[in-house]
Amino acid sequence: MTTVADVVAWAERRYPPALAEDWDTPGLSVGDPHRVVRHVRFAVDPTIAVAREAIAKGADMLITHHPLMLRGVTTVAANTAQGAVVHALIGNGCALFAAHTNADAVDGGVAEALALAIGMNVEGPLVPVAPGSMDGTGRIGTIASMSLSDFAARVASALPATAGGVLFAGDPDGMVMSVAVVGGSGGSFVGDAASAGVDAFVTADMRHHPATDAREAATLNGGKPYLVSVSHAASESLWLHEAADELAQALEVTTSVSTLNTDPWTGHVPSTT
Repeated sequence: MTTVADVVAWAERRYPPALAEDWDTPGLSVGDPHRVVRHVRFAVDPTIAVAREAIAKGADMLITHHPLMLRGVTTVAANTAQGAVVHALIGNGCALFAAHTNADAVDGGVAEALALAIGMNVEGPLVPVAPGSMDGTGRIGTIASMSLSDFAARVASALPATAGGVLFAGDPDGMVMSVAVVGGSGGSFVGDAASAGVDAFVTADMRHHPATDAREAATLNGGKPYLVSVSHAASESLWLHEAADELAQALEVTTSVSTLNTDPWTGHVPSTT
């Protein structure tokens, strides 16, 4: 008989909380540690739609990448967005656990899944937690040489479809072989990618000024690294199936992965001027 506490213990061994950033809030946020777990659902975001889907699938526990209460809250009243999730889960006996930046950093976690999906030969973390460690932020490695436009198309084909698609900055015909990736909001690591001397840097949520500054600096370095901007949710979705399989092999539970696209954008209109 597997309990919530057993699943939490497995998850914290697989995704050590010590690897989480100081500002992060991974771990168990909803649920009774003593309650029996038979089925675990995995997803990127703990939205109300994801919670309802998990309940409909008979899940006793939901494991998400993003925490429900990443920033401080003062209420979980049922008429608030986060409160609605809490009440839905508690009312249906479903626990909620998040593995966030600790799952990003761990060997074989979120960043590695993204790197492997786009065909990288992974050499290690972009920013290791310690010299020689395979844990750390992002991944760095190589791909078969191709143009930036072809590489961006490869990235797009590896990710779930989203309204925003994939953007790139740089010479479309410029060649890409060495690559760094950071799933989710990795714009603050563009300097690390540049210092590593990679041809292209893949991440999500790059703001205008950091992207502009990075491209301006790249003009002094042969135009590299090129930038490839992807959906935050899509970039952090590729590890879920492997995590679900690992849990099912480790404990007496069944697992499944959410089919919902939680990227918040639902449409795209190309500029005509």
